[in-house]
Amino acid sequence: MPVKILMPALSPTMTEGTLAKWLVKEGDTVESGDVIAEIETDKATMEVEAVDEGKIGKILVSEGSEGVAVNEVIALLLEEGEDASALDGADTSAASNGGAAPAAEAPKQEEDSKSDAAPAKGQAPAAPVSGGDRVKASPLARRIAANEGVDLGKVEGSGPRGRVVKRDVEAAMSSKPADKAAASAPAADKPAAAPQAPAASGWNPDLTGLPEYEEIPNSSMRKVIARRLTQSKQQVPHFYLTVDCELDNLLATRKQLNEKAGEGVKVSVNDFVIRAASIALKRVPAANAVWTDAAILQCKQQDISVAVAIDGGLITPVIRNAGGKGLAEISTEMKALAGKAREGKLKPEEFQGGTFSVSNLGMFGIKEFSAIINPPQGCILAVGAGEQRAVVKDGALAIATVMSCTLSVDHRVVDGAVGAEFMAEFKKLIEDPLSMLL
Repeated sequence: MPVKILMPALSPTMTEGTLAKWLVKEGDTVESGDVIAEIETDKATMEVEAVDEGKIGKILVSEGSEGVAVNEVIALLLEEGEDASALDGADTSAASNGGAAPAAEAPKQEEDSKSDAAPAKGQAPAAPVSGGDRVKASPLARRIAANEGVDLGKVEGSGPRGRVVKRDVEAAMSSKPADKAAASAPAADKPAAAPQAPAASGWNPDLTGLPEYEEIPNSSMRKVIARRLTQSKQQVPHFYLTVDCELDNLLATRKQLNEKAGEGVKVSVNDFVIRAASIALKRVPAANAVWTDAAILQCKQQDISVAVAIDGGLITPVIRNAGGKGLAEISTEMKALAGKAREGKLKPEEFQGGTFSVSNLGMFGIKEFSAIINPPQGCILAVGAGEQRAVVKDGALAIATVMSCTLSVDHRVVDGAVGAEFMAEFKKLIEDPLSMLL
């Protein structure tokens, strides 16, 4: 019996992904551990290894397929002694989880091609057949329906045994009133009033009166960012604490360190920020905590998540045990993680978790901002640009390089006094950088 190759769950929150690339083709022999495909998740592109050995009998999901559900069968592997005849009638249903309903149907190419064909002459389209509460539909139809917000339960199926296929979903979309309005709109890259499907959040804006626009589909990453940050702002009671830190001593120390550092080591202001935040968390451990409904979890290690901008969104690779690492080690590790993040090559353990976050927009000239907390963490530090400002020293005006930093705090986890204590320690460290080197 052919072995099913399933869409893997590459992170705890992953429910679907994009099959970006096949690294094997039908007929290729693979061994356990061979890399056979690349999968794009909401966070990164990861390699998938073969678990069993054998010959690739049939690829069921083509390259570039989006919205492939976890546990969906993506290929069949022929074991030793099996030939192509073993594929006839092979079970390609999705793997079940503890007796639960299958996660998704496997997109069998032959069945889809038959399903998407026009019904026989004189044959009336049948109503979609449902297994329990599950509507029978091709995987392509399901993906289009999910992307466009079409309720498959209300779509009449024209495929075999009433199966809903691509043309049925497209017909349902074209019957929407918004489509009729769009038909009379002036020609453009996109009509001025495109069909609107209710978003997962329930947000369905009125686009009446918009000029011509280009529609950019939301990636998996963008959808996750939207969902998580909306939940954070709606459910987490944020409050904000801002301090101004003088940077002149830090900049002078950084220059001296970089002049004496070994080849390939160049410490940045952001590395000092990470180091200072981790030491401040050691001194104020109550700020190094995450929220659960049952208890506040005060973490014993300072794992600093650092926001990195990438194409289509952002990701937060984690510097593990930053409180136990020096500036050079933090700098080297941060550069490596940022490079992997931009290439989409981070492993799950390199971006999952974290006890505290740092978001630095100073390099873009942003003077000050407030970041949104990344649950279940209790705090995120927003770092602005260093700039010369007038300050008062010993009763006289002077010029200093000043950086504004704002701590966003979950009041369920960290009280105002604790947040203020953390910021006081952070400010001391930034303004006396030699103390970070002890």
